[in-house]
Parts: sequence; C-alpha cells; structure tokens
Amino acid sequence: MATSSERTFTGDFKRGFLRGLVVLLPSVLTLWIVVKGYQFVNTAIAEPINQSVRIGIIEGGRVWTPIRTRFDPTTEAIDLEITNLMAQGEEIPPREQIRARLRAEKVRAWWDDHWWTNFIGFVVAILGVYIAGRLVGGFIGRRVYRRLEELITALPVFKHVYPHIKQIVDFLFGGDKQIQFSRVVVCEYPRKGIWSVGFLTGDTLRSVQDHAGESVTIFIPSSPTPFTGYTITVPRSEVIELPLTVEEAIRFAVSGGVLIPDHQKVRRAGDGASIDDSGLIPIPGSEPTTEDQAATEQSRRDAS
Repeated sequence: MATSSERTFTGDFKRGFLRGLVVLLPSVLTLWIVVKGYQFVNTAIAEPINQSVRIGIIEGGRVWTPIRTRFDPTTEAIDLEITNLMAQGEEIPPREQIRARLRAEKVRAWWDDHWWTNFIGFVVAILGVYIAGRLVGGFIGRRVYRRLEELITALPVFKHVYPHIKQIVDFLFGGDKQIQFSRVVVCEYPRKGIWSVGFLTGDTLRSVQDHAGESVTIFIPSSPTPFTGYTITVPRSEVIELPLTVEEAIRFAVSGGVLIPDHQKVRRAGDGASIDDSGLIPIPGSEPTTEDQAATEQSRRDAS
C-alpha cells in the first residue's frame, strides 16, 4: 500500500510540469507581448509611413531629375507595354499614364529588393515624435497644442475618451508629474480586521481633514494590475509604515501576494521568531497619545 510520502509518476509529472511552466511562462509571455507590439507598430504606424514614402518617390519622379533618371521606364519599355495591351485587346491609355504606372512598379520592386527600406517608417516615426516634442516645448508650440486639445475635447466622441487616455499617458510618461509613492504602508481597509498594503501619496484634502482630523491619502493598488486601485483617506494614527521598497510592494500586488520579500517571510514556530520581528514602523504622527493609551487600558479593565 503506497503511502503519501512515496513518489509516483503522476506526482513527479505534475511537479515537473508546474516547474517548467513557472520557468517558461514569463519568457513566453514576454516574447508574445514583444511580437504583438512589433506587429501592431509595423501595421498601424510603420507601414502607412512606408506607403507614403513610396508614393512620394513615385510622384517625385515627375519633377525631380534623380528620381526620374533612376525609376522612369525607357521608351522601349513603354512601347512594349503598349504592344502588350494591344495584343490583349485593351484600351490604350496615354503614354504619360503608362509611364507613371511603370515607374510605380519599378519603385515597388526596388523597395522589395532592399529589406532595410521597411525600417524607414520606424525612423520617420521616431523623428516625428522628437520634432513634435521639441515644438511643443516652445511657447508657440504650447499654445498650438492647447488649442488642438480644446478642439479635440470639443468633439462629441473624443471628449469622452481623450481626457482619460491623456491621464494614463501622463501617469506613465509624465516625468515629474508622475504619482510619487513616498512610502509603503498598511491600514485596515475596506473594514476593520482586513489589512491592505498601499502607498502613502501625501496629505489629504483640506476639506476632508477639517472633518476627519489629521489624515493622509493612500493609494491601494489592485491585483494583478497595480496601476488601478482605490484612493482612500485614513487617519494618520491608523496607518503603519512597512519596511518595504515600492518595487517590492508592486511585486507583492502583481503576484497576488505570492512574491514576498525574503526579509518579510513569516517564520514558523521554532525558527526563532518573536513578536518584535514584525518590522512595523508607525509613521510620524501615528504614535498613540496618552489619551489613547488610557482608553485602551480602561477597555482592558472593563473586559476583565
């Protein structure tokens, strides 16, 4: 009779499969995201730019001698095309129209033969973003940008979408405008007895503090997307700072509590753990007052 301590093929296979999944899944998902991102950029941004460049080369052959010399068909090629059209019984267009069509075919053939031309769209897009950033940084550019925003937010559909997209972009790429998480804290939320890890973002609104007393604002991230969550106001005395970095707290939230820093892992009985090993640090101003201590002592006496 097999005991629970004996190894079986099913158990070994399950452990090996899960171990391989843990090792490969992050790399596979990362590669998938990179490939999908490249496909999106190539299809939605680079290819339209490349197509515009090809059209510019084709149309430039009408007036620019170097392009006309490089891609314009010869008189013999035009005569051969007319002969082929006559043999097929098709209508013969003007010679200039035939010249333009043959020029476009030569440009496309040249483009396909040079693989590096497909990166022109990426380069043009990067330069366009850089030039736009430089222009917006100036006085005239800022005024034009504000007027453009006013025009966009006045449109029926865009006014409901653009402000939210702009907030997300400012949050991710806003530089100094990004939300600065000063400290990692824990508080009882959404009710007493349930502790939630959050980020101390600063003081609260003056109107709230007038009614609730000295309070702080905390951002409680959600799992597995820490960029969304809840913004709450908590009395300063009910907030405890944790000895964690912001990166450690984000990993904790993204993993749903699986990735715990080594210095915060709970030690079991016999590991030398003690009550003083909790590492909880009251934030400045949260130390219990004499009145709080007296109230706590009175409650203990009443309970006994």
